[in-house]
Amino acid sequence: MAENIMTVNIVTPDGVVYDHHAKLVVLSTIDGEIGVMAHHAPIIAPLVIDEVRVRRVDKPHHEDSIAVNGGFLEFSNDLVSIVANSAERARDIDLRRAEYAKQRAEKTIQVAEEKHNVDDLARAQVSLRKAINRINVSSHK
Repeated sequence: MAENIMTVNIVTPDGVVYDHHAKLVVLSTIDGEIGVMAHHAPIIAPLVIDEVRVRRVDKPHHEDSIAVNGGFLEFSNDLVSIVANSAERARDIDLRRAEYAKQRAEKTIQVAEEKHNVDDLARAQVSLRKAINRINVSSHK
């Protein structure tokens, strides 16, 4: 059994967000979704704002969900290392705060479009993607 196990670490500037043994990790890179299992070929890839799903060894019928807001994945020697700008486990997400952030981003997008402010529009679109990601991941509590 130990030969099909890998370690998954997710780290942000604030510290370690996730550290468990797993059988499968599914995440989104800039080139699309990827699944990683033990003995996968080494890989380094930039991540997009999306959910990371982890099938843990100690809970085989359960997936942990983590909202990851960009960053990088490195996999080698059965260690998945994710260095993210920010990340939150589903159980730690404040849904009310995420919904408020979504509403605020939508209002900012509307104003930026009316004023043709491309910089504010781009920032608000990123904020909206982050808020939606957090809302979606929070449903996996």
